[in-house]
Amino acid sequence: MGQIVEDMADRLVKVPGVVGVLLGGSRARGEHRPESDWDLGVYYRGGLDLAALRALAGPDVEVAGPGGWGPWVNGGAWLRVDGIAVDWILRDLDRVEQVWADCREGRYEVGVQAGHPLGFWSPCYPGEVALGRVLADPTGELADLRRLTATYPEPLREQLMAGAWEAEFLVGVAAKGAARADALYVSLCLSRAVGVLIQALFAMDRRWCLNEKGALAVAEVLPGVPSGFGPRVRSLLGAQGETAESLTATVTRARVLVEETLTSLRGSAE
Repeated sequence: MGQIVEDMADRLVKVPGVVGVLLGGSRARGEHRPESDWDLGVYYRGGLDLAALRALAGPDVEVAGPGGWGPWVNGGAWLRVDGIAVDWILRDLDRVEQVWADCREGRYEVGVQAGHPLGFWSPCYPGEVALGRVLADPTGELADLRRLTATYPEPLREQLMAGAWEAEFLVGVAAKGAARADALYVSLCLSRAVGVLIQALFAMDRRWCLNEKGALAVAEVLPGVPSGFGPRVRSLLGAQGETAESLTATVTRARVLVEETLTSLRGSAE
């Protein structure tokens, strides 16, 4: 299967507009299972020849052009090769490089994107390159960018850690929702609070966080994380309660965890 994917990457870079192809996801990190997808980042610049891309995908595969899957995931296609999923994920290389420049200055944004319930955090773009494996790169641009992104930007680290203040704010407003027995509001507040903390904890360890999937399992074993972080988060989100009393008790426990995590982050920043 690996050779099939490499041959596919070689054909993809012949499509006008495609600059290079990067293997991403669990396959690139060596964390995959036998049934795991093969995620191919298809990096393009300028006009992308969608007709050629669709011809390569085949008549039974729908290819979404730039913007077809939303503002951040962009577009791509879902293929099946020998019963295994192979995903093409379009990435505008100019935009990736601009986000990388922003990250080096400590700037990032969180956008709305289907499939990313906690939002799409822009540092994912350079993180994908840093953690990916170059498959096809005729000009060497992806390899160059991968070398650069291997070093986590200190300004980005500082800003993501500083942004953890939002978690404290969220548990504060969640308490008001708990008093009204507003389970949906409390759930959304606590989920986002945990997501914000995880982004900060990854940054504290100078580690790229690509998305929500599997992030808690990684975060709970990072150095400096409060004792029992993972089990406590699972307890909070897995059984928050329904009544005002039970929801308030959950928010109270969440507040303690947030305070402990912020203390760890502040200690690391000093």
